[in-house]
Amino acid sequence: MSGAPALVVFACTHNAGRSVMAEAFFNALADPARARAASAGTAPGPRVNPVVAEVMNELGVDVSKHAPRLLTEEVARQATLLVTMGCGEACPYVPGLEVVDWELPDPSGRPLEEVRTIRDQVRARVEELVAQRGWR
Repeated sequence: MSGAPALVVFACTHNAGRSVMAEAFFNALADPARARAASAGTAPGPRVNPVVAEVMNELGVDVSKHAPRLLTEEVARQATLLVTMGCGEACPYVPGLEVVDWELPDPSGRPLEEVRTIRDQVRARVEELVAQRGWR
């Protein structure tokens, strides 16, 4: 494979839950020479959702130090693929950028058991994406 690795940007509203989990799973699964991930939000929160950090810690993945960041047009322009999760019309439009929307519930305010289910859904979708695109 030649050239720079693909960049997948995972975006949700607060960049404190779904997109953070997706970024962490993706970077653990994908071959960094083929693809890497970043995440951002349309209205970034102050920190990672503590329940999200807890359920990720259960799998040995520490996301507690992640600093939510704003999804700008500049961030989106760098992407090969933009995976949105609930940011809707607030996500920037970049001509020619491939965009995939994953309908996943927002973990904000949900109990631990539901956040575990969301985490597992995010992981399954990331595993499928990495396999489909040949990024292992």
